[in-house]
Amino acid sequence: MEQRVSPEQEIWFQKEVQQLLKQDKASHPPQGAMLFVGSSIFRFWVTLERDMSPLPVINRAFGGARTWELLHYMDKIVLPYKPAIIIVYCGSNDMEFGSRAEDTALRFRQFCDRVHAALPETHVFFISINKAPQKIDKWPVIDRANSLIEAYCSAGHKAGYIDINPAFFKATGQPSHELYISDGLHFMPDAYKKITAIIKPILEQAWQEQHKK
Repeated sequence: MEQRVSPEQEIWFQKEVQQLLKQDKASHPPQGAMLFVGSSIFRFWVTLERDMSPLPVINRAFGGARTWELLHYMDKIVLPYKPAIIIVYCGSNDMEFGSRAEDTALRFRQFCDRVHAALPETHVFFISINKAPQKIDKWPVIDRANSLIEAYCSAGHKAGYIDINPAFFKATGQPSHELYISDGLHFMPDAYKKITAIIKPILEQAWQEQHKK
């Protein structure tokens, strides 16, 4: 009888990560910058450097990353940059493969543990998993994962939780569909403007605090 491979044992996006490593050899990204890492929500953020300016940023989001792949590749595209601050958007794709909220939250904690074992002063921020219209059937799992991760971050651990979901809903409680492209999942440019308005002041403050030391 063939043994079924669990989703967590499947590692995708090798070609994408190899391409990122080629970029590193060509451009030599700076040490001690802000690292954005995770899945396609960050990968498609083409105005990230401009939006975060003058903060120094590196974008190493890849494919449709899932949290177990983030763990798998972090020795290649997270730790070598020795970032002062890491911003993570990952977990949405976990749900499509049956991952429990508890498992997604656990893998984020494991990510933080590994970061702080190598880089004790680095602060990690988790951007809330977006409750996109396309994932309406997964919203309860998303809410649970976000809640668990927020609780972990609230307990310290040099980790912070930033909730972007309120910006994506109308006062009526309905999703703001105009912020999404036709797939109901990925973002229009105005959505990135909203995210910038939420997270940039937090990151600026964290950056200043890091550099007071």
